[in-house]
Amino acid sequence: MARVLVVEDDQFVRTALIRHLTEAAHAVRSVGTALEALREVAQVGFDVVILDLGLPDLDGAEALKMLRGVTDVPVIIATARDDEAEIVRLLNEGADDYLVKPFSVEHLSARIAAVLRRSRPSAGPGGAGEDAVLRVGGLAIDPLRRQARLDGTLLDLTRREFDLLAFLARRPGVVVGRKELLAEVWQQSYGDDQTIDVHLSWLRRKLGETAARPRYLHTLRGVGVKLEPPG
Repeated sequence: MARVLVVEDDQFVRTALIRHLTEAAHAVRSVGTALEALREVAQVGFDVVILDLGLPDLDGAEALKMLRGVTDVPVIIATARDDEAEIVRLLNEGADDYLVKPFSVEHLSARIAAVLRRSRPSAGPGGAGEDAVLRVGGLAIDPLRRQARLDGTLLDLTRREFDLLAFLARRPGVVVGRKELLAEVWQQSYGDDQTIDVHLSWLRRKLGETAARPRYLHTLRGVGVKLEPPG
């Protein structure tokens, strides 16, 4: 069971989501505006937020920025907008997932389950030696504290960025395919390569590199990506 906040101004959609999520054994609260959502998140602990973009008081994209300023609760965007550039922008700005309406309840439930698995501190990809500090060149990644440092400087990583970096750091120098990344980091059996590209790009910026001039993250076109220390 998860504590879910539904932020949706369409009463019909809102009622349907509440009914189906409640039937799936989730504890559901709902609001119809961005300001109400911010107030709820500040006062109540949630496991996941389902956020519509077309809110009456504030655009959902602005609401996402404000949410990210006060909490790291996973946010799934649920909207009729399907513009690719906007999807990329929202993922860059902190959305954990993006669903385009109409979608099935089963699809939403699967996305919620995947986001919740990723959000648990103990659910980071790995196996034996999960708590050992991982070192790759000047990178030091502490899975237990969920912290990563580059040359001693603490990196400001999102949950997804940390999981991606930690997974690659457990296999330094090994090329990891995109399907494996989706399965192990995103815990999805299918997905869009764009999701991986967005997070790799964001992670590269925080490591002080680019795809054209990589230091740690090396992409092999059509094969996958690997993490290795600068040569």
